[in-house]
Amino acid sequence: MTHKELEHTADVKMRVVAPSIEALFEEAACALMEVIYDTVGMGPVRHPINLDAEDQVSLIHDFLSELLYISEVEDFVIASADISISGGHLEGELRGERFNPEKHSGGCEVKGISYSGLSIRRDDDNYILDVIFDV
Repeated sequence: MTHKELEHTADVKMRVVAPSIEALFEEAACALMEVIYDTVGMGPVRHPINLDAEDQVSLIHDFLSELLYISEVEDFVIASADISISGGHLEGELRGERFNPEKHSGGCEVKGISYSGLSIRRDDDNYILDVIFDV
């Protein structure tokens, strides 16, 4: 699983590559948290997640938007996501640590997840996600 930043004029565009759809979502969560906080560590905090959407693109958008909301409202820096996906249903558990300004202030604010350019495709071995984080 990998993620890397691609060139974009104003926002942060990421490409995420993973061998399964669940791993793709999990790696996208890590990419989002790294953009926001720069330094992310595993901690004792756990949070359930349960979402439904009509298709995978809507589901990844809703998933990342929910992570953004949970992170901001609950001061929760998400280090990992253990999820399962069946059709348009996602459920699982998020793990991480409480926000600490001394540790987590190296990133940039993400205001939202853009539908512009949002895509999931598959090559021979992997799922590939392109996503833009509005900063």
